[in-house]
Amino acid sequence: QVQLVESGGGLVQAGGSLRLSCAASGRSFTNYGMAWLRQAPGKEHEFVAGVSWTGGSTRYADSVKGRFTISRDKAKNTVYMQMNSLKPEDTAVYYCAAKRYSDGKFKRDESDYWGQGTQVTVSS
Repeated sequence: QVQLVESGGGLVQAGGSLRLSCAASGRSFTNYGMAWLRQAPGKEHEFVAGVSWTGGSTRYADSVKGRFTISRDKAKNTVYMQMNSLKPEDTAVYYCAAKRYSDGKFKRDESDYWGQGTQVTVSS
């Protein structure tokens, strides 16, 4: 069974940091671009950050550039996202997603695999 399992979410004050992890299992994701998307209450899913299937490039939403950093460890089949200088508007459920041979930027309905999500809440 192929799974993407997110962890690391929680409650943090504005200006704080969190590190999200996405552990993939059931198959190798070596040939998959990996991304983090989020959904705030009452809003659509939005792309946050992604890393290409080669691992050679990363993509970020303008709203998180300079604050969030995505990375991947292919040997561990794991993707991380370091989130610094968090803002209340970052509050959302964060999802890990995978798309084969992707440059790392894709929409929810374009993904091949999708995790169950982890809640991030930033208080002001």
